[in-house]
Amino acid sequence: MIGLIFGETLFPKEILKKVKKKRKKYLIIDLTKNKSFKKDKNSFSVSVGQFGKIINILRENYCKKVLFAGSVKKPNLSKLRLDLKGIYYMPRIIKSSKNGDASILKEVIKILKNEKIKTLNSLMFNPELSLKKGNHTKIKPNKEDSKDINKAIKTLNRLNQYNYSQGTVVRNGKVIAIEGKGGTKKMLNKCKSKIFKNKGVLVKFPKKKQDLRIDLPTVGFKTFVQCKIAGLKGIVLKNKGNILLEKNKCINFANKNKMFLIAK
Repeated sequence: MIGLIFGETLFPKEILKKVKKKRKKYLIIDLTKNKSFKKDKNSFSVSVGQFGKIINILRENYCKKVLFAGSVKKPNLSKLRLDLKGIYYMPRIIKSSKNGDASILKEVIKILKNEKIKTLNSLMFNPELSLKKGNHTKIKPNKEDSKDINKAIKTLNRLNQYNYSQGTVVRNGKVIAIEGKGGTKKMLNKCKSKIFKNKGVLVKFPKKKQDLRIDLPTVGFKTFVQCKIAGLKGIVLKNKGNILLEKNKCINFANKNKMFLIAK
């Protein structure tokens, strides 16, 4: 039995498809805002503050391994339902949330480890969702693009290990934006240009000392559309350190709009 602890995004649904296909025994801890998995008979709707309930569900179903997928937003403390273990652990969650949403998941993993529950890699069932090294589109970066890519990678590498940023945008050798708590979409909205079209890159790499079992930089079709609107020419991901959703749709869109997608 494996425990699937699911948050937002399309990634959890892709995992669930593969788990069902492999006929693995599973249960779902549904942390999504709109309870996206309530129709599944193996799903349990739980608040992020109900650690006692989460642990009891896992133990009652003899589940000693869990897999995290999707994002979990900082909880609204005024509306949060806490059980006794939630009251005990919540100060740690609140402290970790100051470093971004991913830090919440990291803290939950530590809590589960204390309860003798192991966390598996989120790509265990879906390794095909992670791009391998190479160019995956018809268009390839030119010399100017390569300079922008190198600048972006150096910028991310220089960030403090406690920084929550996974992405940056570089155009004409200049850093246009670095991802903040608002995420990739908000960053790309700041990068729109009436002057430049098909110029500049988005680079998304894992953070320093990141737990690669969870919260890998994720890109999907909407990201490509947002990059196109922002006037960017390409997207660069980390080799085997990424999640690409709707792969064929993304690559077809990139080819049609003369954009590149590479993994380094």
